[in-house]
Amino acid sequence: MSVGVKIFSGRASQDLANRIAKSYGISLGDVKVMEFSDGEFQPSFEETVRGQDVFIVQSTMPPADNLFELLLMVDAAKRASARKIIAVIPYFGFARQDRKDKPRVAIGAKLVANMLMAAGVDRIITMDLHADQIQGFFEVPVDHLFASTIFYQEMLALNNGNLIVAAPDAGGAKRANSYAKKLDTGLAICHKQRKKANEVAEMTVIGDVAGKDVILIDDMCDTAGTLTKAADLFMEKGALSVRAFCTHAVLSGPAYERINNSRLTELIVTDTIPLKQHSDKIRVLPIDALFSDVIRRLVNNQSISSHFVIS
Repeated sequence: MSVGVKIFSGRASQDLANRIAKSYGISLGDVKVMEFSDGEFQPSFEETVRGQDVFIVQSTMPPADNLFELLLMVDAAKRASARKIIAVIPYFGFARQDRKDKPRVAIGAKLVANMLMAAGVDRIITMDLHADQIQGFFEVPVDHLFASTIFYQEMLALNNGNLIVAAPDAGGAKRANSYAKKLDTGLAICHKQRKKANEVAEMTVIGDVAGKDVILIDDMCDTAGTLTKAADLFMEKGALSVRAFCTHAVLSGPAYERINNSRLTELIVTDTIPLKQHSDKIRVLPIDALFSDVIRRLVNNQSISSHFVIS
């Protein structure tokens, strides 16, 4: 099963990659990173990859070194005559820059796609892109997995007939609606206005959450301002409890403090990004089995469409 397949990791996703490789049934490949005194670094594969299908696992959250390390590893694998190079990017950074939302700004997600293709990737495996259209920025296949296949089982266990699914903003309404339909629950939406990025100025609730256990759905939690404001607002509107499901635990700035001080019962995330610190209110669901199964199916030319829907 493992003949011709090698899984390597960048430094940002070492633990996750190790578990993916173990779940697949092989050892994680040997990579060394030489660092120069000025901060420059050079990754090198310490074993042959000639003629192999090389899977490189690396989430590209800040700092930008994580992205550049992935690019260097892809380039190194190409120059070492790998048969195929698949970038496994559980969290695709710069995905919020998917369009020009004001004059004179970059489309960062497209630039990242261009750099990955220039480096030599043959395929991308990622999870819960901030914007679905980013798949179209690539001229190579993109396997866009959804955390819903993991989250749904957790939600089923919580469903006592009193649940309502909620979106923290209008942009997340489509995602929340798909959960609501599958769980056969109602839907609530928060309408928010921002003064600037990462700062919510005003928020109102559309829908009746009184006497309900609310499940908030989002693709990422960054500073946790939106989630915690929404949770407090739902509780003020008479909700019994509020739990949030977010795929990517970015959790920057005051996020941990806000979550710990909020009226959220629990924040449930995946391990696409390693947590910076522990919190009793944050629970992590592993994704290694999902990614290893997708790798196995790709290697064996089997369908992976079952991982694109809630099951």
